[in-house]
Amino acid sequence: MSLVERLGPHLPYIRRYARALTGAQNTGDQYVRIALEALAAGEATLPSQLSPRVALYHVFHAIWGSTGARLENRDEGDTNSDPSQRLMRIAPRSRQAFLLTALEGFTPTEAAQILGCDFAEVERLISLAQAEIDAELATDVLIIEDEPVIAADIEALVRELGHNVVDIAATRAEALDAIANKAPGLVLADIQLADGSSGIDAVKDILARYDTPVIFITAFPERLLTGERPEPTFLITKPFQPETVKAAIGQALFFHPRRQKAAAA
Repeated sequence: MSLVERLGPHLPYIRRYARALTGAQNTGDQYVRIALEALAAGEATLPSQLSPRVALYHVFHAIWGSTGARLENRDEGDTNSDPSQRLMRIAPRSRQAFLLTALEGFTPTEAAQILGCDFAEVERLISLAQAEIDAELATDVLIIEDEPVIAADIEALVRELGHNVVDIAATRAEALDAIANKAPGLVLADIQLADGSSGIDAVKDILARYDTPVIFITAFPERLLTGERPEPTFLITKPFQPETVKAAIGQALFFHPRRQKAAAA
């Protein structure tokens, strides 16, 4: 089996992980490219004792560690601090362990294999990350979701995390009405809405007015992770787990440039 055949099914998800880890599409994609180029050139090899998916993430982290989580080029349009400084400040090892288990669905044992540490260390890192996320300041959340049961589940989880749900919109028009007078601190958006309108278009309208972090919700994440157009950094896959929502919300709030500027002020 060729390298492409072994790794192809896992590429959309390693790209999703890299973007969540770095907080930027261009930076995350560049790290994935570097890892794949190293594999193609024979400069890195997939550990034979690991499954292809675990092995791919292991190589990615070897590349990440060997560069000290640094890239020389800025992301296009990035008006925040230099990516290398930002990454060193906001991507500690505890968040890597938390993302691997909560967002990517690896077991703690698999996360330990990826990170090159033992099970106990991964458990400790996850606990540290969870404490950091729980310490995040509460924010106002807009939910764009047309299925009442799913919307209610998301609302309950968001409130459980200490955030305030300002509105639940089932259509693009309702979403625009909800943000008419005040910017939401976070948007959780479905892709397909009740009246045939698009959650993507609703988000575009919101971002044209406000600098707000966004998490998309979809049953088919691979349809958005094609590399053919600008793609969301943060995705929740339906059916979702509470831990996945918690991880995505924490990362979206933590990495958003507006929050970084406020923290540095």
